[in-house]
Amino acid sequence: MAGIYLHIPFCKSKCPYCNFFSVASIKAVEEFLPALKKEISLQQYYLGNQKIETLYFGGGTPSLIKPSAINRILEQIQNSFAVEKTAEITLEANPDDITVASLEAWHNAGINRLSIGVQSFNDADLKYLGRIHSGAQAEKSVQLALEHGFNHLSVDFIYGMPTLSDSAFADNLEKAVSLQIPHISAYALTTEPKTAMDAMIRKQQMQGPDEETAASQFRYLMQYLGSRGYEHYEISNFCLPGKYSRHNSSYWKGDHYLGLGPSAHSFNGISRQWNVNGISRYTSLVNAGESHFETEVLSPSQRYNEYVMVSLRTIWGTSLDHIKQEFGEGPASYFKDLASHFLISKDMIEHDGIFTLSENGKLFADKISSDLFLDND
Repeated sequence: MAGIYLHIPFCKSKCPYCNFFSVASIKAVEEFLPALKKEISLQQYYLGNQKIETLYFGGGTPSLIKPSAINRILEQIQNSFAVEKTAEITLEANPDDITVASLEAWHNAGINRLSIGVQSFNDADLKYLGRIHSGAQAEKSVQLALEHGFNHLSVDFIYGMPTLSDSAFADNLEKAVSLQIPHISAYALTTEPKTAMDAMIRKQQMQGPDEETAASQFRYLMQYLGSRGYEHYEISNFCLPGKYSRHNSSYWKGDHYLGLGPSAHSFNGISRQWNVNGISRYTSLVNAGESHFETEVLSPSQRYNEYVMVSLRTIWGTSLDHIKQEFGEGPASYFKDLASHFLISKDMIEHDGIFTLSENGKLFADKISSDLFLDND
């Protein structure tokens, strides 16, 4: 299984907490799209002969570009790769871009899954986050998408911001469940370095997130959605039975993927590569046929660390047999020895050689996985 990620780096405005590469303008769209199509052609051999089972338009805000442009991009991919007829094709969309016309156009272009950036149904939260849609728009966008056949639908929520009380967070989740949203991604607000939010918090121009509040809301998130039949299949992701994000699951299972567009990352099992950022730089290098990415060949310990980091976040867990087969007896013994401490503390659970995080352990996932890392070769 292999996937393709397409980074569409345009937004109406830049959210203060966002640290992904994007620009708050669509002026460069006409310059960007031909370069993206050319990169698709240039990179058609990166994944070898693997069939493409997932495509993901991320951003930025992919719903900003015209559906006709999305259609042309998909046609170029079909011409360059062997795409499964049943491929999952996801488009990230903002609530204010969702209309009956846009939904019909996306469906006709081949999009069969939407990921809607709701973040909250509470207007105070949306104002704090710098979002330009309202809570009412968010709810309406979800209803429209479901009514127009997007049964594979995901919404994003953010928790841990100072405007979000526990009761308001509970209301967000209750509304999501009442709308029968099949997939929910929920992230604790973090202040990433060099973001506008980080600068404003440092200057005491706004209040930052509270770790204790975020931890409490995360516990409630796990318990509430679990009681409503949602499977907590990755630290930040919950779904009703069978409604996994196939694309994101492929990342967590170590499958290969190709990233297209400025700042996009790729992985083929042996090496990792990442494209340059900056639209002008990206387009000029791609159009000139020059190298537009950097590559890093992963050492055995880096591949081990990456496997532990992503697998431990999921319900499929970290397999001791897989570590033995891929990395040898030494790393397997090393992992088992260190993992024993987390079994004693009940932060991890082991069953038939598969190690997963307990509910409490999920609060410390990054720390636990880093404690299990090997030193780089």
